[in-house]
Amino acid sequence: MKNKVFGIVIALLFLGTFVTCVSAFAGDIKTRMKTRLPAIVALKDKRILGETNRGYLQFVGQEKQKEEIVMDENKDRKIVYTAIAKQQGVTVGGVEKRRALQIAQKAKTGQWLQDKNGKWYQKE
Repeated sequence: MKNKVFGIVIALLFLGTFVTCVSAFAGDIKTRMKTRLPAIVALKDKRILGETNRGYLQFVGQEKQKEEIVMDENKDRKIVYTAIAKQQGVTVGGVEKRRALQIAQKAKTGQWLQDKNGKWYQKE
């Protein structure tokens, strides 16, 4: 009986530690994404950067600025999309497509977006 109680206590401590670590990790991603947002908005406003039909950033045309920011943002988006997919029991691809639609709806006039066939267009 004591071993069973001990096992339950250990499991609860492990679960508590895991939840705390995941929450801290999610907070780090959110902070990083908020920090990058002004640079990303500026690149979109300059028509250098667009949003793909999978919910990721991509350079449109030959000019590339702040590539590291774009790579880091896409990496964090992938982590977030994967976590959402796991939580909701759906595919990552489904989360990506749904997020791309949300981003397209909120995009400013003139910003680059990619349609479902991969063709780039500017929002009207």
